[in-house]
Amino acid sequence: MKLKPLADRVLLKPVEAMETTASGIILSTANKEKPVLSEVVAVGPGGMVDGNEVKMEVRVGDRVVVAKYSGTEVKLDGVDYSIVRQSDILAVVE
Repeated sequence: MKLKPLADRVLLKPVEAMETTASGIILSTANKEKPVLSEVVAVGPGGMVDGNEVKMEVRVGDRVVVAKYSGTEVKLDGVDYSIVRQSDILAVVE
């Protein structure tokens, strides 16, 4: 199955955080928060959204920082994804 975002939506795959710190401390997986760093998997076409022209600024393969509790969680073929509006993306990591 394949997901294709509509309008100004972006399909993201969360990038897993490191399980250990730089000093070697192993982090507990029980208290993990939702990762804010994600990889763009698919991008909607943009166009007119709420009466405004939206130009898509992100591309497939970009790594982005998103607002912590934004978007809709989707599980497809055992993989977790998030669908967010482009405006919920705070930055592109270069």
